[in-house]
Amino acid sequence: MKNNIEEYMKRIDDVILSHLDGGHVSGTITEAGRYSIKSGGKRFRPYLLFAALDAFSTPLERGLKTAGAIEMIHTYSLIHDDLPAMDDDDLRRGNPTNHKVYGEAAAILAGDNLLTEAFQLIAGDEQLDPATRLEVIRIISNSAGHNGMIGGQMLDIEAENREISFEELEKIHKYKTGRLISAPVHTALVIAGAENHTASHLLSFSEYLGIIFQIRDDILDVTGDVKVTGKNTGSDARKDKVTYVSTFGLEGAKERMEQKVSLAEAELDAVSGTIDVTELKNVLNRFAIRDY
Repeated sequence: MKNNIEEYMKRIDDVILSHLDGGHVSGTITEAGRYSIKSGGKRFRPYLLFAALDAFSTPLERGLKTAGAIEMIHTYSLIHDDLPAMDDDDLRRGNPTNHKVYGEAAAILAGDNLLTEAFQLIAGDEQLDPATRLEVIRIISNSAGHNGMIGGQMLDIEAENREISFEELEKIHKYKTGRLISAPVHTALVIAGAENHTASHLLSFSEYLGIIFQIRDDILDVTGDVKVTGKNTGSDARKDKVTYVSTFGLEGAKERMEQKVSLAEAELDAVSGTIDVTELKNVLNRFAIRDY
């Protein structure tokens, strides 16, 4: 069903932009949000959600607005991550960061709006029954809040300019990066009505995927080409951040990523007799070999 997934991927931005255009109080907030959405990006999280739905032969239409909402939350996190008080970056997806174009105040509010409106998008999704909508909102809010991405971001800030253990490094990225990587799979499992055994393996797969994504990010911060990645390289070293590369070296980080890839593959193999994991394996390969 790869072609079908690609068709739905083309609709993600339209769903988000159409929803943002419903804002009529401040044109600046709408414009600033549209700017970051239209700046491109990998859209890995929506693809992952569609791939998980595809494994269960669930109509992709049922996950379209959830996929859009998760991408909105991811984009909000990037806008805030780039702010001077956080990573202080001036380039994102090959374009000036949001606050460089609209100013810090507008960028903060644009990010807040994307986060808030993401839940409005799900709440009004008539493809899902009310109980499913509520559970999807619960999963995503938990993944993005103090027990997820935001909590992990705070741990990352607190770890700057000091030595941390490998266990602390894993914890930071389990929450900062991993939880919003797991959310597309977790919500897809709810939408598809997956049984517990299969769901357990796919949730473990998604957790490994989050670690793989972060290790690859750390590698690209050292080896990536700014023309390809769309963001400045070497920023982790300049900010004295602890990463998989700074902890294990470049080759050591690559070896750890390969180990996690093998573990993720094993989780998919465990359910391959029950569901079609073809597209999920494709996602895994994309995460591991991406150059942007």
